[in-house]
Amino acid sequence: MAGEREGRRDFLRQVAATSAILLSRRGLGLAEVTPPAAPVGPAVGIGVIGLGTWGREILSTLARLPAVRLAACCDTYEPFLRKAAEIAPAARGLTDSRALLDLADVEAVVVATPSHLHRDVAIAALQAGKHVYCEAPLAASVDDARAIAKAAGAAAGRVFQGGLQGRANALYRHVAQFVKSGVLGSPVLVSAHWGRKDSWRRVAPTPERETALNWRLDRRISPGLVGEAGIHQIDLVTEYLAAVPRTVTGFATTALWKDGRDVPDTVQCVLGYPSGVRAILEATLASSAGGAYTFFRGSNASLMVREKRAWLLKEADSPLLGWEVYARTDRVLEETGIALIADATKILEAGEEPGRSQQVEPSKEPLVLALESFLDSIRNGTPSACGPREAFRATALALQADQATRSDAPLVLAPDSLEPA
Repeated sequence: MAGEREGRRDFLRQVAATSAILLSRRGLGLAEVTPPAAPVGPAVGIGVIGLGTWGREILSTLARLPAVRLAACCDTYEPFLRKAAEIAPAARGLTDSRALLDLADVEAVVVATPSHLHRDVAIAALQAGKHVYCEAPLAASVDDARAIAKAAGAAAGRVFQGGLQGRANALYRHVAQFVKSGVLGSPVLVSAHWGRKDSWRRVAPTPERETALNWRLDRRISPGLVGEAGIHQIDLVTEYLAAVPRTVTGFATTALWKDGRDVPDTVQCVLGYPSGVRAILEATLASSAGGAYTFFRGSNASLMVREKRAWLLKEADSPLLGWEVYARTDRVLEETGIALIADATKILEAGEEPGRSQQVEPSKEPLVLALESFLDSIRNGTPSACGPREAFRATALALQADQATRSDAPLVLAPDSLEPA
């Protein structure tokens, strides 16, 4: 029995090694499935600008990373600064981002302000000689996003990383190997869903602060649901299909939160790719059912991809791959799904079999992996997980898709509209 188990592990190791050799020469723009190396040298001095809910989540994550020294944090709203001080008491709290950029011990900056404020902060940080991690979307307008991308491209010796966590997600990169191998056969249809019951409306002690806090509900400055949420799934679809869409048709409505807002709470858009594949994205603030997932249908197999779990669902007539018999299976959509486990190599090294191990999710959160990748690029010179071109393309695509949902009219995407230059 022990010999049989060892034989299975040897077989799986051989499959993994062979796949790595075969797949490493054909890319979709996603990094190889290797964890970031430990940064060489002293901890990176980082400043965080923008301390809302997500900014504080980033701050908390950075505070747990040994390769980071939190030097400063900045927000114009004093209550946010006080909350941040509880997370990072040694970091200097500032209300002026320019003052933070003047600090010599701030080597890198995380821009987590509202999206429409990214441009000035990110460009100023690059001009101040800082490495920059800018949350996604890059901006609330294509022009602002292009300005950031151009400034990042011109900042020699500075690392720029867009906040598209999927590009550093160990599971997404693992699944990408299967996609690149052609396991799906011919891609047929993609469905992406994002749902969260949340009005996006926040209360504040003054009307002025409430207006500032509810920037996502202001059509003039909000990237909308597609720009703020759907961008991550659109980027994943575009990478897995290895193509950019040519057309987008959209629809939008305010289905639940009828409070005078002019940003719809429910949207749908259909992206048309050159191969004829259609990707349908739906996002809503009116229902949490289903959470977020992306479903790729192919002629030989289909993929259900969530942020931390993924399954391959094979067609009855698809060719035998050889390793399925040893894989973990789960019931997915009333079918048997083969679990794709990002940390399979670690499981094997621990003397377990991926098909029998209880570890089914990546050992690190996507945000941790994204920030570790940023640190790795700074200290070790590795390529950015999401450089300015990739970040701009995803932003420009999402913003134009959002525009289509608001106009209820088809939009033809000009190729140069997705390039920063």
